[in-house]
Amino acid sequence: MKALVVEDEFKSRTLLQRILSRYGACDVAVNGEEAIGAFVQSWKEGEPYDLICMDIMMPEMDGQQALKDIREMEKKAGVEDKYKVKVIMTTAYDLQEEKDEAFEWGCTEYLVKPIDKNKLLEQLKKYGFVD
Repeated sequence: MKALVVEDEFKSRTLLQRILSRYGACDVAVNGEEAIGAFVQSWKEGEPYDLICMDIMMPEMDGQQALKDIREMEKKAGVEDKYKVKVIMTTAYDLQEEKDEAFEWGCTEYLVKPIDKNKLLEQLKKYGFVD
């Protein structure tokens, strides 16, 4: 599994990176703009991400906009749904409006912070990233 953690908060970024790096390569970005850059670069290198864990509220570009941009790029490239990157949105606020928007734009899962390692691992198992 190749993963990208997109999180502006150091503690959350470190926790996610520590968990995910046990299962494969794990890169980090601190905002949506960096996430888009990393996503595009991974495609160019022929090693796209399998998973992106992305915070919703970040400076520069938030996670919702980055998710929209990623899904638009996949759509333009003709990526079939089953091959699209899995995106787990993370947020400190459990707001239904945010959830609805995230799923509308194609997030795969949604986790509320603080991140529960067991819940994250359950989601990873669901998509075959961990045993």
